[in-house]
This record gives sequence, C-alpha cells and structure tokens, in this order.
Amino acid sequence: MVFRLPDDEIIFPNPELAEPDGLLAIGGDLSPDRLLLAYENGIFPWFSDDDPICWYSPHERCVIFPNRVNISKSMKKVMDSNVFEITMNRDFTAVIRNCAKISRKDQPGTWITAEMQQAYVTLWEKGHASSVEVWQDNELVGGLYGVEMGSVFCGESMFSKVSNASKAALIWLCRRGVHELIDCQLPNDHLLSLGAEMIDRKAYDILLRR
Repeated sequence: MVFRLPDDEIIFPNPELAEPDGLLAIGGDLSPDRLLLAYENGIFPWFSDDDPICWYSPHERCVIFPNRVNISKSMKKVMDSNVFEITMNRDFTAVIRNCAKISRKDQPGTWITAEMQQAYVTLWEKGHASSVEVWQDNELVGGLYGVEMGSVFCGESMFSKVSNASKAALIWLCRRGVHELIDCQLPNDHLLSLGAEMIDRKAYDILLRR
C-alpha cells in the first residue's frame, strides 16, 4: 500500500509497509524537517520532474562498511599519487549540479530536480549534508554528496568527468574513519565493485539508530 502524506503534518508511515520495490508514500514537501525525519527512519525521496514527490524505503539496503571497502591495486596507486586533490564541503552546490547533469546508462533524465537541488543545498547550509570534491588541475572532475546521520553517511549521488574520480571520492570518504556505514541506497555494478553489500532493513535500522 502506498500512503499519501498529509500537507499539514510531518509524519511518515512505518517503513516496513513499503511496497516490494520500496515505494512507501507520495506527497508532502522537501522541507528540512521532513527530509531529516525521513532519513532518521531509513526513507529517502526519489522522483522525476513530472512525478509527485515519492518516498522510498527499500526492504534491502545497499551499503558499504568503510573498513571493508575494496581498493584495487590500480586504485591504490591512484589514491597514493598526486593526480587528484580531494576536499570536503568546498563546493557542495557545484557537486550536486554536476550530479544532476551527468548522463547515466539507461537513465534518460535526472531525478535530481531543481527542487531537489535546492532542498539539499539548504540541508548542507544547516550542517546536515556534506560533499566530497575531486579536483584535477584546479578543475572539479568528480565528487559525491549525501546526508549526515550521525555515524551513517547517506549517499545520494556521485559523478565523474575523468576516470576513477568518483571512486576516489568514495574511497577517501571511507578512509576518513568518521563513518561506521556508507548508505548507498540501491545497488549498481560500480558500487558492488567497491565492496558494497546488501543488508536487510532490520540490520540497517539498528546501525542507523546506533
């Protein structure tokens, strides 16, 4: 059953009631309070420009445990070289804009709408979101952004303009030693090659609340 959220109250139904594909609810808004309540309960927005706001909570979660990130020999060489300069929160807005513009296989448009971009920039301004930037010759060539939930980093999207830039951003984030878990939400080959694994909702919820 898909729930319709009330406009006059910031609440969500029990995430365990999500559809098999993870769809839980539609409606509401992207205000900071609603977004934070969503992430606190393992829920995130995902929709296109022509759709209502859709809220998802997958029954299985794709995650990376930072101490188990898979760093290939070639990526270790990249990380140990000076080919990239990696920073955090230097230019959140540029990162999310690039994530929205980058073309992706089997994805004709973007789910990072203008409304979504502004909502996450507001979260960043309030200290609830972070970005990792990858620079080469003073040009932004890759990065990622996500929401901070204590020791869990809820990754939203990443982009890469040159080979290995987004991998470098994720590996750098894992190596910081700040997060117990990187939430990748949904799996893809890129994430799985870096050691991402699937855990069930109960395990994710325990980690999130801890």
